[in-house]
Parts: sequence; structure tokens; C-alpha cells
Amino acid sequence: YIVWVTYRAQFCIKGKACMMFHRRQQGVSFLMKVLVTGAAGFIGMHTVIRLLNDGHEVIGLDNLNDYYDVNLKRARLTHIGAPNQFSFCEGDLADNDAVTELFQSHRPQVVINLAAQAGVRYSLENPHSYIQANVLGFTNILEACRHYDVENLVFSSSSSVYGLNTSIPFSEASSANHPLALYGATKKANEMMAHSYAHLFGLPCTGLRFFTVYGPWGRPDMALFLFTKAVLAGEPIDVFNHGKMVRDFTYIDDIVEGVVRLVSKPATADETFDTSAPNPAASTAPYRLFNIGNGQPTPLMDYIAAIEDATGKKAIMNYLPMQAGDVMTTSADTTLLGDWVGFQPDTPVAEGVARFVAWYRDYYNG
Repeated sequence: YIVWVTYRAQFCIKGKACMMFHRRQQGVSFLMKVLVTGAAGFIGMHTVIRLLNDGHEVIGLDNLNDYYDVNLKRARLTHIGAPNQFSFCEGDLADNDAVTELFQSHRPQVVINLAAQAGVRYSLENPHSYIQANVLGFTNILEACRHYDVENLVFSSSSSVYGLNTSIPFSEASSANHPLALYGATKKANEMMAHSYAHLFGLPCTGLRFFTVYGPWGRPDMALFLFTKAVLAGEPIDVFNHGKMVRDFTYIDDIVEGVVRLVSKPATADETFDTSAPNPAASTAPYRLFNIGNGQPTPLMDYIAAIEDATGKKAIMNYLPMQAGDVMTTSADTTLLGDWVGFQPDTPVAEGVARFVAWYRDYYNG
């Protein structure tokens, strides 16, 4: 159950403490009412701030789990603040009753589903958390969108779905049927589940295949965070596959720009869709898939060099073999994104890394 009370008090979802930042200004009409799941996450926080700055009313949902430092998640919520058009609730997507009550209470017009159990390597240790969050949780979102007349569902997928595909750059029209870890498999499942709801119920669904997102307020389990922390402390960093890896590092502001543009342009049916040679990125239903990547793949050693330049310190490298579930190279073809919303990410890696390092030093008083 959910009990909504005042800001200084608490409300609960099945006994869990929640914060309430909800305010309404009389006579103010917001452009859209948007539910953002994973609102205390890295991409979620930045997306919420952008939507609020654009004048939308935003409901944020997050379970504040301990996959990584909960204090960082709470600090992100503090960074969002408590503007009049923002509400936050602590709750779990896997709790269908809580999700249903949230939709009943707020009736969002648009849903941006960014909540997920992230991390390729962690999926080797704790697979059940991925099924709970990424499959069961996403099912609850789809059902709520269906029953509460949501006009547009935008959801996060991942470049991890490409798996064994080595045709570079990755195109949405290419095969993504051989993910290498359960994380990628659950994201591929999300795409297929969304398509079924688009087909059966006419729910516009847009899936976003993110490519190695980085930037200020980033996740502590990501390479940039781990490397920066170690370099500044004079400690060694683990460099997998002996540094012979390439990633399409994508700056957070570019990710958010792509998300908000796709919120404003819901998926539509592809009138040219050929059922005898189906394009995975489109459908006869209102369904689309888009890569959101920088389109400029960067060797891992160049990424490390950018961290060295930004910190003014040399990295001590501990070279290791490739980890299970990892891939050598990622590279995004963003032609479809550019054609659909007129935008393609382009922030240079050196610039983005420098912004992260500046944030890290400020946040941790480094």
C-alpha cells in the first residue's frame, strides 16, 4: 500500500520509508506529467533535472537498493532538490501492488523506465536480482502503462544486447540475439516484451540502447569512477584484456538529450515494414529501437590517458585477461536516432572525462 502525507513526514510502500517532495502551484500548467523510474540513479537523476528545467511535472521512483553506495543515490536526490513539480517515492518495480497504486495516484502521461539491475559482471554473481528488477519489474511497468492509458513509454536497453555480434558499428537492424551475459539477455527480453505490448495494445514503446554512459554523478562500479578514484589515491587499476578494448563512451548530457527528444516524439508504426524480412528496429506496431552512443569508439588506453591528463597523475596499471561476459569492442551507428529526432551525441571523451574528474574532486573533497 502507499500512504501519501506531508513532506516532513514519511509515507510507506509496504513498510518502506519514503520521501515526499510533491508540491503543486495553483494556476500553473506543466507540459507533461512524466514518471521516471530509477530517478536516484545516474541517468535517472540527470533526466529528472532536465525534464524539470523544461517545465514538466515529474514523479520519481527508485528502490534505493544497496548495489552501490546508497548515500550517493540520496545525494543525487538532494541535488535534484524539491521543486514544486517534483514528487519522489521509494518503491520497487517488482512490487506490482505498489506500482499499480503509484499509477492510480499520479496518472502519468509518459513513462521513462530507467530502473534496472545494472552491471554485466554482477550478473554472474547474483542472477536472480536481474530477473526481479529487469523482467518482473518491467512486466509491472508494461501492465500499468496498458491499464492507465500511458501515451508513451521510453525504456532503457543496452549495447550489451549485441553480444557476439562483431559487425561494427552496431546497427539496430543487425542481429542482437546472442547476448554474452544475463544482463544483456534481460535487456533483449525487455525489447521483445515491449514490442508485444505495442502490438497487442497499441502502447507506443521506444527502446534505447545506451553505450557506456559516463559523466558527473556516475556509478561507482563503472570504469571511469574506479579508475579516477585509484589514480588520485596512487593505487593500481585493473585493466582487462591487457588494455586491448574499445568502447563507445557516451557523455551523460548526450544521453539525456536523446531521451528527452524521444519523449517528445513517440514511436509510430513503420508503414514500410516488410514482414517477410522484418527490421528489428521497427514494426507494424508503434515500436522503435535506437542506439544512443557517441559514434566515436575510443581505445581503453586512450580513455585512461584522458583520466591521467584530467587528474595530473599517472595510472599504475594491473593488466588482466578478458573477463567473462565482456566484449572487445562497442561502437554505435546513430543514423536512426539522427533521422528520427535530429540529434546525434558528439561530446569529446577528453572533455567529458575532465568534467567527471572535476565533479569527483569536488564531491569527495579531492
